[in-house]
Amino acid sequence: MTDVVKFENVRVRRGGRNILDIAEWRVGETDRWVVLGPNGAGKSTLLGLASSNLHPTTGTVEVLGERLGRTDVFELRPRIGIAGSEMAKRIPDNETVRNAVMTAIYAVTGRWNEQYDEIDDAQANDVLAQWQLEELADREFGTLSDGERKRTLIARAVMSDPELLLLDEPSAALDLGARERLLASLSEYAQSEFAPAIIMVTHHVEEIPTGVTHALLLRDGGIVAAGPIAETLTSANLEATFGLPLELEQQHGRFNARAIA
Repeated sequence: MTDVVKFENVRVRRGGRNILDIAEWRVGETDRWVVLGPNGAGKSTLLGLASSNLHPTTGTVEVLGERLGRTDVFELRPRIGIAGSEMAKRIPDNETVRNAVMTAIYAVTGRWNEQYDEIDDAQANDVLAQWQLEELADREFGTLSDGERKRTLIARAVMSDPELLLLDEPSAALDLGARERLLASLSEYAQSEFAPAIIMVTHHVEEIPTGVTHALLLRDGGIVAAGPIAETLTSANLEATFGLPLELEQQHGRFNARAIA
């Protein structure tokens, strides 16, 4: 299996300390990873490396066969779909949902003089339908609810058929209904044979969609456990990751964790 992301002896140092220290980590082209850990564990730094927006202090990072530091990241980045709060800040409030999604083709935010053809329009229609956004297509991004924004960001991330999809807390801060609707869509997408490799960061096991195949647990910048989710996401590993006794339950492919009294 081809490695879509490969870390070898990777360290990222800030202020004289390692904020990420990973000896080895590999993501295959059909893998769907969830990355869990407390605040300050290194999750955002890991996503920064995988998106080519950060470079390691030492070690090697390869993304889509390209080694960071030896490749043109401006050619690499259009092959990566990213949905997260940083992208939300870049989309103009008066941009329509359709244009917020369409402009991903040119890796820009804010439609200007780009030219789109019938294939682009058809792709946008398919993506809007897939993420339940058809009725919101002409709404301005700034008027959307949190759940609607999250779906728009993911639709934008998949618009250009990326080879790697990065999701930064895609269901954070959503109410129960919005969260479950989004997770249903993510579950369907993750289980599709046409979906790219996925790396999703979250704080909560309840936010892991079905279809995720692997888990990476981080604490203090290092790996606590990594591998197939059935073997890796355990009560013992969660306790080691979050620093308190936790009981993990699984039902219908979804997880729930609570502290042990």
